[in-house]
Amino acid sequence: MSDTSIFQELHSGLQKALQKLKFEVPSEVQEKAIEPILDGHDVMVSAETGSGKTAAFLLPIIHNLLEKPSRHTSTRVLILAPTRELARQIDKHARDLTQFTQVKTGLIIGGADYKYQQAIFRDNPEIIIATPGRMLEHCEKQGADLNDLEYLVIDEADKMFEMGFTDDVQAIAGFCKSDRQTLLFSATLKTKGIKHLTDYLMDEPQAIVLNSFEAKNDSIEQFIITADDLVHKEKLTQWLLTNEDYRKAIVFCNTKEQVDRLGGLIRYHKIAAGTLHGDISQSVRNHVMTQFRDSKIKVLIASDVAARGIDVKDIDLVINFDMAHNAEDYIHRIGRTARAGETGKAISLISHREWNLMVTIEKAISGSFQLKAIKELPANYKGPKKLKASGKAAGSKKKKDGTKKLTAREKKRLEKKHSKKSGASAGSSTSSSQKPKKKFGATMVDSGDTPMKKKS
Repeated sequence: MSDTSIFQELHSGLQKALQKLKFEVPSEVQEKAIEPILDGHDVMVSAETGSGKTAAFLLPIIHNLLEKPSRHTSTRVLILAPTRELARQIDKHARDLTQFTQVKTGLIIGGADYKYQQAIFRDNPEIIIATPGRMLEHCEKQGADLNDLEYLVIDEADKMFEMGFTDDVQAIAGFCKSDRQTLLFSATLKTKGIKHLTDYLMDEPQAIVLNSFEAKNDSIEQFIITADDLVHKEKLTQWLLTNEDYRKAIVFCNTKEQVDRLGGLIRYHKIAAGTLHGDISQSVRNHVMTQFRDSKIKVLIASDVAARGIDVKDIDLVINFDMAHNAEDYIHRIGRTARAGETGKAISLISHREWNLMVTIEKAISGSFQLKAIKELPANYKGPKKLKASGKAAGSKKKKDGTKKLTAREKKRLEKKHSKKSGASAGSSTSSSQKPKKKFGATMVDSGDTPMKKKS
């Protein structure tokens, strides 16, 4: 079977949409996953974001919906995504692919009006794209009818497990028709939680493992820049966004507070930037992402809530203002660039507190970070003075010489004790009419902890 024949076998409405979207040749994950899904197998796929995995499950599902109409009017497909951004992106992709068909989709996510979502269910769309928390809420209140469900899709399953949604996903599955086809997509299938999920939800699934991050390394240049402190990082970020050559950029921070702070600073310096984190309302999120997609803003400053699900063209620069907490988050952050065969650049700002974390991530991804310096903003911190064989910072352990280091309280106690002894000694060597000289209490302690009078 040739590459293009996979698309040519699909429903004519899908082929028309693919032509309009200029999808001519299937990606590797589409080539490997479409056929077993069409054949009715449960499938679990390990593939990186940007590999075309969304179309890999949407195309065969929509094809089967069109080729095998159902007499039932309830939901036939449920796609679960861990974040609102990813759910919205899948919904957009599904609408693009179904634009020449009668297949309807519905989006069920947190932060949206609950009563409006009830109306979506009453409209009986064939495909529902949802986040687990809100979907479970509708299921428990009997607002969603999943008794005739034919497909359950779990996207970014590793993120589901990481965010604590595993129980919600299992609970939702309990409301679904048991005789269904289950598809699971994840960046990795090695996580223990993923195996538990597949054992619980799937029936003899076919495993497809491809698009490892190591294979993607060649298309992303990865740099580190050492930074002294928060203020230095902010200056470096401003310089990079002003002087680097890029079409669109994402800057990742680890806290919502830092996202807001950095966003205000970048806008103050006349750089068009939007912010995205968990406390921002859905309407504002939608507005920011629309502006970013339409290039009305070139820079998006975000927390890890945006690391998954953002599929925006022309992102060729990713800046880690804070280093990612782990290798998995790092992979998904920089995976926003170098998509669809393009190249990209990732720059991480590393303080002395983040050096060891950076080394751990570098080894985990089998990558190689290049050290970069900004001559206009040199760092006093150049990296650890001493390195272990692993590349991590070597601790500066002082040799023990048997000398006990006194605390300030212990020194004061010794000084007081010595002062009293000195006074008593002076009194015994003078007449009772002579008063001993007053001691100031300032003493020196030698390495043997022997108090000595301070020389005048």
